[in-house]
Amino acid sequence: MEQKAILKMQGISKFYPGVVALNKVDLTVYKGEVHALLGENGAGKSTLIKVLSGAVKNDEGMIELDGQTFEHMTPLSAREHGVEVIYQEYNLIPGLTVAENVCLGAQMHGIVDMKQQVRVAQEIFDRYNINLDPKALVGSLPPAKQQLVEITKAISKDPKIIVMDEPTAQLTMAEVDNLYKIIAALKAKGTSIIFISHRMEELFAVTDRVTIMRDGQYVTTVNTSETDRDQLITLMVGRELKSEGPRSSCATEEVILKVEHVSGYVNDDCSFELKKGEILGVAGLVGAGRTELMRVIFGADKKLGGKVLVNGKEVNIKSPEDAIRCGIGLIPEDRKMQGCFLNQTIEWNISMGNIYSLTTGGLVDNRKIAKAAEQYKDMLNIKTPSVKQLVRNLSGGNQQKVVLAKVLLADTEIIIFDEPTRGIDVGARAEIYALMNQLASEGKALIMVSSDMEELLAMSDRIIVLSEGKITGELLRPDFSQETILSMASID
Repeated sequence: MEQKAILKMQGISKFYPGVVALNKVDLTVYKGEVHALLGENGAGKSTLIKVLSGAVKNDEGMIELDGQTFEHMTPLSAREHGVEVIYQEYNLIPGLTVAENVCLGAQMHGIVDMKQQVRVAQEIFDRYNINLDPKALVGSLPPAKQQLVEITKAISKDPKIIVMDEPTAQLTMAEVDNLYKIIAALKAKGTSIIFISHRMEELFAVTDRVTIMRDGQYVTTVNTSETDRDQLITLMVGRELKSEGPRSSCATEEVILKVEHVSGYVNDDCSFELKKGEILGVAGLVGAGRTELMRVIFGADKKLGGKVLVNGKEVNIKSPEDAIRCGIGLIPEDRKMQGCFLNQTIEWNISMGNIYSLTTGGLVDNRKIAKAAEQYKDMLNIKTPSVKQLVRNLSGGNQQKVVLAKVLLADTEIIIFDEPTRGIDVGARAEIYALMNQLASEGKALIMVSSDMEELLAMSDRIIVLSEGKITGELLRPDFSQETILSMASID
């Protein structure tokens, strides 16, 4: 029996000055299927979805949605015809409650009051086993809970098509499992889901078909059950990515960073050492205090107690500027809000990492800035026609590389990577891993906070585990195991 297409996007093109974002892309989605959209950062996935949602107007092509044909969509027409998009960047109002955000824009009968909104939201939570307080202010929630609010808000509109763009990036393993159940329930009632993820295991867990894009073009569509990880990667990057095998440790016995009994608003009595040439993994569940501890060390959050020593000497770090001066750099978890200035150029963002080194006679030297930006653009393979491009126009992976370039330019001895590959495709991920290994071989000391267990086990020389703001364990490479880490991460 031939399946019914709920969506056909045919010959979709989108041009920007100097950039072909989409070049005659096709996408067909069947009613009640989970359809993956796969491609490297910059492949055009987000632009294609924005064309579907009406956020971006296509220059060429046609869209057929549930039997109706459109030259292009508007946000209103997309929503009216049953399209809901859960973007990576949350579209929530922090000052409103969970229930108010869930019901925002929904058609509700009679006089709308808080009780009615709470009742509507709670019914959805109960139906899909979502653990949220409908009366909580969204701004008070951690990122994982905000992601669940976004998912609930989309479900509440009873759409025909839901686009999920990296929906699991902020979720715990238990929440990911529940999301899979939500997807299965939506699929069973005939809802179509376009699923965007760089985590291959997720594609094989929930999707029926996969459409691959590369460099703004359609490559092919395959049945998930008839392909494998290696084939998808080759189709996505256009080449075979060879595994380098287990990494060789470059760690020495020289302690470069010592954290003694450090406490912050979230953390309590945390102590650990970092050695020259080492990659120290930091594990823990969402909310364990990993990012908060790194922010205290970096001076972004206040240290309430304890000592930080660099090369054996106690340092008084009260700001990120102090940290950089002491040889500590940070690539933050939230690259958009904390890592870069989206409305400034690539060149400007990179140079902010060490503007003092780009001066001549006490004045900023624009030629030095341009040269440094070009150097790091080439080194990190930042995909852009020009370093004059605004960072907000780059894909997520390329934005991450700009943040990385800024920190590398500062030439710090210690570099903290907080979720370095979140939302980044497998090709860019391999590049970042290679760079981290290179930095370690050059004697840099790296701290890597990660929620990706495979990443932690593959890249770390040693792993410390946090739970409830405290360090609950430490593992050397011979003792690494997912079960042990999860056990340590669950200690109250």
